[in-house]
Amino acid sequence: MDHSHSHSHGHDFICNGEKIRTTIPMKERGVADLVSDMSKMGFQGGQLGTSLNVWKRMLDEDVTIFLGLAGAMVPAGLGEFIAYLLRERKVDCLVSTGANLFHDLCEGLGIVHYQGSACADDAYLNECKIDRIYDVFVSEIELHKADNHISNFVKSLDPARRYSSRELMYMVGKDLPDTTILGAAHKAGVPIFVPAFGDSSWGIGMVMALREGHSVMVDGIKDVDEITQMVEKSAQTGVIYIGGGVPKNFIQQTEVIAELIGDYSGGHSYAIQYTTDAPHWGGLSGCTFEEAVSWGKVKKEASKVQVFSDATITVPLVVQALRESGYPRRSVPVFDWRDAGLKLKYEKK
Repeated sequence: MDHSHSHSHGHDFICNGEKIRTTIPMKERGVADLVSDMSKMGFQGGQLGTSLNVWKRMLDEDVTIFLGLAGAMVPAGLGEFIAYLLRERKVDCLVSTGANLFHDLCEGLGIVHYQGSACADDAYLNECKIDRIYDVFVSEIELHKADNHISNFVKSLDPARRYSSRELMYMVGKDLPDTTILGAAHKAGVPIFVPAFGDSSWGIGMVMALREGHSVMVDGIKDVDEITQMVEKSAQTGVIYIGGGVPKNFIQQTEVIAELIGDYSGGHSYAIQYTTDAPHWGGLSGCTFEEAVSWGKVKKEASKVQVFSDATITVPLVVQALRESGYPRRSVPVFDWRDAGLKLKYEKK
């Protein structure tokens, strides 16, 4: 046996015929070129660069792109980056924790998050009615204005109707600027799902209205049906997760439902995740996309990459790189929500 030939063939298989040095030269470059060049690095820098390449590939095809958003990303300062992705249709659907959208609503109402300190005297902050999210401060008195805004919104709704969270978020976004996530989604026709409404200040505001005799029925199963229809009627699907949690599972389980009762495509064709969660604790937030293949949630041949790093570092770099590159999108899915079911078609961008 020719061992040297075998060894060389192994390298060719790994590198697709191209031997790539894990060194990128120093030169004048913008963020787009930097992140793209980082795909030649090892470790998480290489994963970050690869995630940009996978994202661009999604933009080249008829793909419905789902974004999952967990963690306190809006208070940390990522709100306008996410709004950009919705406004420019770099993604087509958002599934978020209620907290992110509550803080997004706050920003839309002029309630500001401030840079603070993680070393603050929390008992003193409590006396001053200042809430702390690691090193971010926000006025609790101001937050109560947003709670009241939600309560008043509930009072304007039809108590006999069952709403999906998508319907409610579309209505809330109507009067907000498109620098907010909710406002950008409304303007761009991007659906937003909040599968754990009660686990946030949305639930607080809704209970305030309930105690005054105004109830709203948020139908979580209607949410599951609507987002599954989106997956079933898409030519292909891609997923991008910022963090993990409920948003990640809510999007992932659509493939399981489709396999059981609908039109199953074999799983997501593209998958990206930015997370600090690790796989070896057994939680879904950090589980690998290879594990998802065993569930049929992701195709075994899918383009998939996970960047195990703080999303407040990775997401601004990748989104800014997308913006700077001016990378065009081939087509976008357009959603027509009807009582008889979702109508979905792809239109040239």
